[in-house]
Amino acid sequence: MRFYHAVVGALLGALCQSSLAVSTDGLQDLVKRRLPDHVDSFAFSLNASFGTQDGDYIRKNDNFEVSSAPNGTILIHGNSLSALATGLRRYLTEIAHVDIYWFVGSLLDKAPNPLPKLDTPLRGSSIVPWRYHLNTVTFGYTAAFWTWEDWELELDWAAIHGINLALAWVGYEHTLREAFKGVGLTDDLILPFFSGPAFQPWNRFGNIQGSWGGSDLPLDWINKQFELQKKIVARMVELGITPVLPAFPGFVPEGISQVLPEANVTTGATWGGFPNNYTQVNFLDPFDPLFSELQKGVINEQINAFGNVTNIYTLDQYNEILPASGDTGYLHNVSYNTWQGLKAADPSAIWLMQGWLFLTNDFWTDSRISAYLGGVEDNNDMLILDLFSETRPYWQQTKSYYGKPWIWCQMNDFGGSMSLYGQVMNITINATLAVAQSESLVGFGSSMESEQGNEIKWDLLFDQAWSADPIDPVEYFSNWTYSRYTWGSYGDIPQELFTAWEILAKTAYNNTNSSTGVTPKAILELAPSIKGLTDLAGFYPNPTTVNYDPAEIVNVWNLMVKGANGNTWLWEHPSFQYDIIDVTRQVLANAFIDYYNNLVSSYTAGSHEISEKGENILDLLTDLDTVLSKNKAFSLKDRISSARSWAEDVDKDFYEYNIRNQVTLWGPDGEISDYASKSWAGLVGSYYHSRWSIFIEYLAKTDFAQYNDTTLSSQLRVFENQWQTETSLKASTSEANSTLESILHQLKKSWPSIFESS
Repeated sequence: MRFYHAVVGALLGALCQSSLAVSTDGLQDLVKRRLPDHVDSFAFSLNASFGTQDGDYIRKNDNFEVSSAPNGTILIHGNSLSALATGLRRYLTEIAHVDIYWFVGSLLDKAPNPLPKLDTPLRGSSIVPWRYHLNTVTFGYTAAFWTWEDWELELDWAAIHGINLALAWVGYEHTLREAFKGVGLTDDLILPFFSGPAFQPWNRFGNIQGSWGGSDLPLDWINKQFELQKKIVARMVELGITPVLPAFPGFVPEGISQVLPEANVTTGATWGGFPNNYTQVNFLDPFDPLFSELQKGVINEQINAFGNVTNIYTLDQYNEILPASGDTGYLHNVSYNTWQGLKAADPSAIWLMQGWLFLTNDFWTDSRISAYLGGVEDNNDMLILDLFSETRPYWQQTKSYYGKPWIWCQMNDFGGSMSLYGQVMNITINATLAVAQSESLVGFGSSMESEQGNEIKWDLLFDQAWSADPIDPVEYFSNWTYSRYTWGSYGDIPQELFTAWEILAKTAYNNTNSSTGVTPKAILELAPSIKGLTDLAGFYPNPTTVNYDPAEIVNVWNLMVKGANGNTWLWEHPSFQYDIIDVTRQVLANAFIDYYNNLVSSYTAGSHEISEKGENILDLLTDLDTVLSKNKAFSLKDRISSARSWAEDVDKDFYEYNIRNQVTLWGPDGEISDYASKSWAGLVGSYYHSRWSIFIEYLAKTDFAQYNDTTLSSQLRVFENQWQTETSLKASTSEANSTLESILHQLKKSWPSIFESS
């Protein structure tokens, strides 16, 4: 275990720098924000040696203890802010039975008053030093237009879930702009290089450059985002979360050669089928002294703005793009010089890198991976995210990344697919096995592409980080259900809800088929065709395989509705409202497959019932849109409003275009169409409904022998292009005063064949 001790000791230096150097005031402020009636009910005690044994690094990960004082105060002791925050949540969920959620928001204020006393202390020790959060692309798919209020909820959620390492990408364009200006570039060369707000992650990765939709990235956006980043970073530090700040990876505007003609710049690879003017991003060779100069500019700009708050920097050079050469000497020298440039800017720097590049292309042979990673000669100076561990654990194929410290991550949510889905046995059993099998594993992490749903599986992963034994998913789901629906002085939680979540634990959340190891899409979100939509496996493009018996989800729906009918307070409960809409969405998405197959079978058989069968499909989409419209978490309109709120008048339409384009065509000409599709109110009603209407009309007018996918696609694209530039949404057909309860009861009457329990 000597190597593990050395690695953990080096990495904990960053944790000590950003967490133990501050007081517990940040956690007290969290209590003020989320439990205003209990401001004086908690006392936090931070002691770096709490729970440790004579420098034993395994015990020195994170430790907490929660107990009750004689006067009722809840005492929380720990050796880090993250340990204290985790102890706080452990008490709140297990004893007070309240929690905080992504879509529902914080229900911590529903904790009973007075707070329950503890007869026996709660104790916990993490099995890994790091609990990591976020993916670079999450900043596009989820957080592109988040406000400070959104980030406050996110960071409070992260802190009490034990997260102590998280990406902080917001406002990078300001930092990079300043670094570019420092070497002589002007805004007329810099601003056209940046991509629109919803696509910035892929610009940062060097996949794309520039904006489509009628505008360069506005300077007003760049400045506002940087001010937001200052708040985010400060709050992270207050809560014991080490920020992972961006470093300079080497991607530069094409115009750099006009100002610095001696710069050693290589034209990058194409990506995603985009036109050359939007891809082939120029890469500044790390051998060039200018690379180190720009690296210092980026790092120093952030230190000046945020303080010396971290020494961990995210830097990805070949995310889904290939190096200029496959020569192992070249690859070694690229990473070596990148590492040296980073260390010159910050002598204590640790390079955090996604391991995704090795998984996605056959270019990366064992020798090339070894050469590239070997360029960082001190293992403690690199930290690798095994981004897709639950399905494609690449650490096993690379000898634990040839000894580099790495983090076991769960991703399985590509582009924000919304289906109910998880791999709970992989999260629990495989993650804990990895701890025993790889001495360079130093953390668990969430690397979702989008925070779109299935929150329970992320909770499970972070709780597994505090258990040496695999957590029992069924028991975990039961406990989660109790905290999820407990609400003040309302009645007991009906048994039907526990049974419903037990079924989900054993079905939708228990996929063990590695060939279908990602969240599937609803086929209603895909461009209509008579083939190629159902039972798609793999992880790209657009997997659609349903990994369980759909009747089980119908049973879940009926159990949840029955439970609410007997306990009507549930209809007003924000957690139940979200969950029953999500389950309804899944029931209708699964049923859509049957209606689609029926339509296609009739068409290929020469039936004349196409219009009638097609009408069923369109009615189903209308009703789905109505259900989704009852909660803003499933609303395109709310996301558009958030985007437009960031802009001065001249830029509002550009920001709305970014949202619309990302969830539909994803590119100026549909380069990654439907990859980021969503079942959102407004999107279902105005976009998917219209596409399926065009499809059905085409089938009704075209014999099977004359069917032509190209003709159909052309008709669809005319509509798709027009929809991109609209600035209003067709309203849901639901009456504004219709309750969710009445809508769902009517839905069962309208679709008895869908909602009948088996």
